[in-house]
Amino acid sequence: MSTRVVRAAAVFAGLSLMVAACGADEETTANEETPATDGGGGGDDTATTEEDQTEEDIGGNGELEGMRGTTPLPETTPEVEAFNDRLLEIDPELEDFNYGPETYDAFVVIALAAQVAGTDGIAYANEIVGVTGEGEQCLNYAECLALVEAGTDIDYDGVSGPIDFAGNGDPTVGSYGVLEFGADNQIDDDLTEFRVVEAPAEVADIPLQTAEGTREGDGVLTIGTLLPETGSLAFLGPPEIAGAQLAIEEINAAGGFNGQDAVLVESDSGDTSTDIATQSVSRLLSQNVDAIVGAASSGVSLTVIDQIVNAGVVMYSPANTSKTLSDYADRGLYFRNAPSDILQGRVLGEVVADDGHTTVAILALDDAYGTGLAEDFTASFEASGGEVVETVIYDPQAQTFDAEVGQVAGTDPDAIVLIGFEESSRVLTTMVEQGVGPTEIAVYGSDGNMGNALGTDFDAGE
Repeated sequence: MSTRVVRAAAVFAGLSLMVAACGADEETTANEETPATDGGGGGDDTATTEEDQTEEDIGGNGELEGMRGTTPLPETTPEVEAFNDRLLEIDPELEDFNYGPETYDAFVVIALAAQVAGTDGIAYANEIVGVTGEGEQCLNYAECLALVEAGTDIDYDGVSGPIDFAGNGDPTVGSYGVLEFGADNQIDDDLTEFRVVEAPAEVADIPLQTAEGTREGDGVLTIGTLLPETGSLAFLGPPEIAGAQLAIEEINAAGGFNGQDAVLVESDSGDTSTDIATQSVSRLLSQNVDAIVGAASSGVSLTVIDQIVNAGVVMYSPANTSKTLSDYADRGLYFRNAPSDILQGRVLGEVVADDGHTTVAILALDDAYGTGLAEDFTASFEASGGEVVETVIYDPQAQTFDAEVGQVAGTDPDAIVLIGFEESSRVLTTMVEQGVGPTEIAVYGSDGNMGNALGTDFDAGE
């Protein structure tokens, strides 16, 4: 399957969907894709059950045709293609590149900030915003390192795009793909659009935070990973891990940190149904890491962020999107490359409004990602003149979703927004059974649930 299709299938596991009720006689549209996101990285998925539908039940017959959705996604460039080739040299088995660029960039930014600060202690956190802001543009570690050693202020623009942080460590610009499924239940590349959105002033103008703490470095830059090797977001793990390994390889090839090789320590984040992340963080801290790159899931990050920042260690996620993390009391030590759902909610709301829908009902999973994106979508859609007529928050581990789907369908909206993860395949199956599925209505989504679940149950990407 094509790279874009594989990435879209993977993101479906963590993507929010919007179903626009156009009527069975009207053409429907649908969209979704990976990222980073917060996709895949916005929240956390729950495991599917024996009740999951198979291809014989629903799949491969255009059930997703017309679905549209948004996901954090930069436009493909020759530089991105060359980077993907380098990732494949690290892991020839990669089937997609979700958040690999963002993970790579997190490592480079950390190493450059430490180089500018002259320490791997907590003080380097105060340089992270600076090395990605105003200064002379540079595009890789070796080029940037030469400028730093010459005493030049730098602006690192990475493979995931320009990295411009607000004072709280949130990106101030987001690039989103607007994707659409074809009759073969695969993302149709020819229909993909891109939108770039800037953070509102209240985010972009947040003053620079200062790291709180006194942790000293030991002269060896040691970076740990907290990435999903297991659990419901494990499909995001391989490209992120490859991005980390490639970054360390290239950082050290260019001279490392203060002339010494940087050290990579890998660990599993699991998902929110386990305590793997807490155990992994404890092991990483015991090995004196100076930063932890991860988690992919906002939900997982929220379970361990206090443990990390209270130890005076930087936490840098390549994929978190939950707005809960935007104003979290993180001691000036939390950063992320994926834009907040404040931006994605704005884009998604504008897309739905631009398609002519005026009333929307929302189905959202009960976690920081689901409820936060529902709020941001609502604000954007209503600012565009639309009305959200119903919001139903559901338990992603529920055995059935008949009541929730029935409640939303009963409001007779122009559109239904589904914000979920792996369980979205079961929600969509229920929607199809109740006559409000993607073939009857226009479906939209965001980076949360166009992933493995729908890729499997609906045969997307085969």
